[in-house]
Amino acid sequence: MKNTLTQDYYEKLLEIQAVDFVLVELMLYLDTHPDDMDGIQQYNQYARYSKKLKKKFELNYGPLLQGNPDETESYWSWKRSPWPWQV
Repeated sequence: MKNTLTQDYYEKLLEIQAVDFVLVELMLYLDTHPDDMDGIQQYNQYARYSKKLKKKFELNYGPLLQGNPDETESYWSWKRSPWPWQV
């Protein structure tokens, strides 16, 4: 099977994964430091950035997840995106 995805696809996907990793780490930190306002602000900043990255990615390459019929007009469009083993 020949891979037809662009380098930009992989770079954008890697950026999303990196930002989501930061969110997981910040959630773990906030579990033990729930009153750290700087940590909360940083978490909120990265959460907004993650949402923005995912929205832009989905506009260019299709949905990252199967989606929710209430959130997207083209609920079944996820099947046109590359399958995990194609990435």
